[in-house]
Amino acid sequence: MKVLVTGGAGYIGSHTTLCLLQEGHDVIVLDNLMNSSSESLRRVEEISGRTVDFREVDLLDADAVDAVFAEGAVDAVVHFAGLKAVGESVERPLAYYRNNVVGTLNLVDSMEKAGVRRLVFSSSATVYGASEHVPLIEKSPMDATNPYGRTKEQIEDILTDLGAADPSWSIALLRYFNPVGAHESGRIGEDPRGVPNNLLPFVAQVAVGRRDKVMVFGNDYPTPDGTGVRDYIHVMDLAAGHLAALRFLARATGTFRWNLGTGRGSSVLEVIEAFSTAAGRQIPYEFTERRPGDAAVSYADASAALAELGWSARRGLAEMCTDHWRWQQANPYGYQHEPSF
Repeated sequence: MKVLVTGGAGYIGSHTTLCLLQEGHDVIVLDNLMNSSSESLRRVEEISGRTVDFREVDLLDADAVDAVFAEGAVDAVVHFAGLKAVGESVERPLAYYRNNVVGTLNLVDSMEKAGVRRLVFSSSATVYGASEHVPLIEKSPMDATNPYGRTKEQIEDILTDLGAADPSWSIALLRYFNPVGAHESGRIGEDPRGVPNNLLPFVAQVAVGRRDKVMVFGNDYPTPDGTGVRDYIHVMDLAAGHLAALRFLARATGTFRWNLGTGRGSSVLEVIEAFSTAAGRQIPYEFTERRPGDAAVSYADASAALAELGWSARRGLAEMCTDHWRWQQANPYGYQHEPSF
């Protein structure tokens, strides 16, 4: 199968591209490299022993997207491309709506012109908002609390309406929780630009000496240790979920929603302790005020993915931290100063 992966040079995109290649698929990657590095794809080629067809294309350039589809048969699309920082989305909402929503409309328009109607969309648990009715199931109400989450919610609505209007489409909406970890080789991993927005990459940068300490937002939540509890999922398990969704869509039409998570929550302090064990050093941290809108507890019910896709997360928190530390230790500044693609 020939699979087009948007945002394929990014964190989850590069790991999924690797898994697609290793499963024998041909991959075209579209990425504008705004928040990613083409070095990730060079390393994907190194690990897999196969070639990535990389195009530096922005989804806001509709003509360029059309041109890629016009070149030849694409069987399916996995759509990761998008801006993803919650805090930045509050400061720059128009940029997020334009990039994420308009970019997706351009992509789907190009797919429709080319007769490509199989799509896996990278959604997010942020569509559930700050709901504390856990575990979260696919039928839980969508109530995103920030522009980033609302772009995911709006794109889900658009794709759901598209699937209802044209039943020949096969669409998977994958709502995943907190991706962490790295490929076991340590050659590809998460490389956030600027200050990390998520806990584990921040902890990793403290461990490697790039930052002084972890700021823990709140220690008075109604949880066993007072810190927030989240569902962390290894990025390789997440990549496997995308492949499982593609296999499902090869034999089914319609619009489908699946949570991808472990179904277990870990607190901030548990993550810091697990990473300290992996790194062989204690990670310093300091408590500060809660962030507005943060739920005390959030974790997935991923039973639908198991029943319908045959997928479940296999890796635990210790392996997530060990793999993430292997990547961070070998690449303290990510892909910086590496050769271009």
